[in-house]
Amino acid sequence: MKAEKYSVGDSISLMCSGCDDEQPHTIQTVTKLGKISKAICDTCEGVSTFNRGVKTSVSAGKGKAASPYDRTRKYRKGQAMTHDKFGHGEVTAVVEPQKIDVLFSDGTRRLIHAQE
Repeated sequence: MKAEKYSVGDSISLMCSGCDDEQPHTIQTVTKLGKISKAICDTCEGVSTFNRGVKTSVSAGKGKAASPYDRTRKYRKGQAMTHDKFGHGEVTAVVEPQKIDVLFSDGTRRLIHAQE
């Protein structure tokens, strides 16, 4: 099976951390092999960057404000949050029932969630 090749200007549906929902994004840059390296949400103008097909950073656009991080709340992959120390982030994985990986502008951090 051949990998999908993208071009600048293509539209793709991605989970947007700014809108906290699946939204159409416009591809801004691609690698020589046609992999997405940067996409902008058509709704909130949030920017997502990728390295080897994996999202590596997110920046908030002008969409709805992400809710503040709350360790008692249960999060799911793709959900947006704001953290007092790390800023705007997006959940990239639910690692264990009470641990999540969150991508912030300076990198991925492991946080706890669903604490009683």
